[in-house]
Amino acid sequence: MLYYLFEYLESEFNLTGASVFQFITFRSAAAFILSLLLSTIFGKRVINYLRRLQVGETIRDLGLEGQMQKAGTPTMGGVIIILTTLIPAILLAKLENIYVIILLITTVWMGLIGFTDDYIKVFKKDKAGLKGIFKVIGQVGLGLIVGAMLYFSPSVTIKEQLPVDQQIVQTNGKRQVFGEAHKSTKTTVPFLKDNELDYAKALSFLGDGYQKYAWLIFIPIVIFIVTGISNGANLTDGIDGLAAGSSAIMVLVLALFAWVSGNIVFANYLDVMYIPNSGEMTVFILAFAGALIGFLWYNTYPAQVFMGDTGSLTIGGIIAVIAIATRKELLLPLLAGIFVVENLSVILQVGYFKYTKKKYGEGRRIFKMAPLHHHYQKLNYHESKIVTRFWIVGILLAVFTIVTLKLR
Repeated sequence: MLYYLFEYLESEFNLTGASVFQFITFRSAAAFILSLLLSTIFGKRVINYLRRLQVGETIRDLGLEGQMQKAGTPTMGGVIIILTTLIPAILLAKLENIYVIILLITTVWMGLIGFTDDYIKVFKKDKAGLKGIFKVIGQVGLGLIVGAMLYFSPSVTIKEQLPVDQQIVQTNGKRQVFGEAHKSTKTTVPFLKDNELDYAKALSFLGDGYQKYAWLIFIPIVIFIVTGISNGANLTDGIDGLAAGSSAIMVLVLALFAWVSGNIVFANYLDVMYIPNSGEMTVFILAFAGALIGFLWYNTYPAQVFMGDTGSLTIGGIIAVIAIATRKELLLPLLAGIFVVENLSVILQVGYFKYTKKKYGEGRRIFKMAPLHHHYQKLNYHESKIVTRFWIVGILLAVFTIVTLKLR
């Protein structure tokens, strides 16, 4: 909204300084600062309000040290993250941008699913919360919407670098490095020199015209990634500050990718896929990063508030959608390695338990407890030490992910 206001003031009244709102970098920085201030200043009020509503966490006794002391801590704190992301994003981003629209839909959609789950747990006193099948339906529904918007919207395009012999010097003296914008289902493959993969090629056996059926491949992939990463974030949210801190690291890297992918100069310099208009996502992403870091003010050990599924499902959904929109989803196993490992630890634990119970009549376990962070708690590591070490691993993964821009 402020973008349009200052654009009007500059065009109509030639207001000095109004043009600064044309720059993505300025609006992104402003969004980050605003969301950080909103989440830290007003977060306490939201926590007190949740406490008055008696929105306390119900704790199952899993035999973990310090666990029962957390009973009654306000949950549903994810509303802090959601609100302090949406307000700066709506104020400072271009709201007609297709990528911003997709991220706004993702935030509200996943926020409602998580809020419903927390509401059932807290107010209906049902520890199971929203049935798993309904969560999955919601995640699949979002994946379907996001996949369809990215595939069918004429605003979602890429520009590919032309061969050197086809590049020309334009009348303004600049070299035309990129071709015309066009629809594509190509994505980025890390560590390879020719680092692009076209999902549509999987249907090449259909003969000429196979690309018009590419949505049959692309949309299911989007659904799988959105579901997997949102569940991974949900499972990671088990001890104070782990999910929010790990996510903030991932989100800052995705902000860099979005800005580079949407900037024709840096896309050319780093030899990455140029995605017109995707740079506008940086405003939303940095607002999201500021909200996560601000939330950490109250969520680090000992937590004054838990994000609940309201926050964790939303975080995972947003991270997945940003990665897909920037054509960097194949980097998620590296960048979101903590989410992936937490997810895998549960899958392996459950699968191995069922297998051994069927084979030996007695279920056996790989880990002392899953998800993985609980395994370390069972080994008597203090949760603040576990969180700090997971953050360090997350930073290392983030650095390796950034290095892939040139390492190929």
